[in-house]
Amino acid sequence: AAVKVFKQKYQAVQKGVIGITHVCYWMVPYTNSKPDIDAASRALDFMFGWFMDPLTNGDYPHSMRTLVGRRLPKFTEEQSELVKGSYDFIGMNYYTANYAAFAPSYNYVNKSYTTDSLVNQTYERNGVLIGPQAASSWLHVVPSGIRDLLKYTKEKYYNPQIYITENGYTVRFGIYFIDYNDNLKRYPKLSAHWFKNFLKKY
Repeated sequence: AAVKVFKQKYQAVQKGVIGITHVCYWMVPYTNSKPDIDAASRALDFMFGWFMDPLTNGDYPHSMRTLVGRRLPKFTEEQSELVKGSYDFIGMNYYTANYAAFAPSYNYVNKSYTTDSLVNQTYERNGVLIGPQAASSWLHVVPSGIRDLLKYTKEKYYNPQIYITENGYTVRFGIYFIDYNDNLKRYPKLSAHWFKNFLKKY
């Protein structure tokens, strides 16, 4: 509703734009089998499509509707129309890629976001990492993943305007330096001053 008000009353005058930033990994099928190829597609649905499908088409991905069932809320027709197209750009935070393999469903497992997709994600295949380990243990350097993710987004979501809002840095990132030896005292970095001036201008 806020987006509708902004677009109808203020956007033409203020020249502002509205966006949403997503964190998404690229998903590589663990094998060339159809179950693993489908698993990679579902993993993207559950991580990225969960947000982008409603913003683009007005509803959650079909795979989520099928697997999550009644636990996934339904949009009213009005809600669907409000959310569809309610952005001008998307921000993309890309850090790494994972292998995605089919994971069978078991009745004794509690249903949750981590099990609904029927996907097992891993960063190694046959003992070989998907890419060199980065400074953070959970990250692996997979440059091709950002290209594949951007291409996927362009083709599936009608070529939206995209800003790369994050793509990795050293372990201690952010615009404030934190002194762990002095009660977590914070010091603004040059980037904090730049960002402050940027916000004042715009």
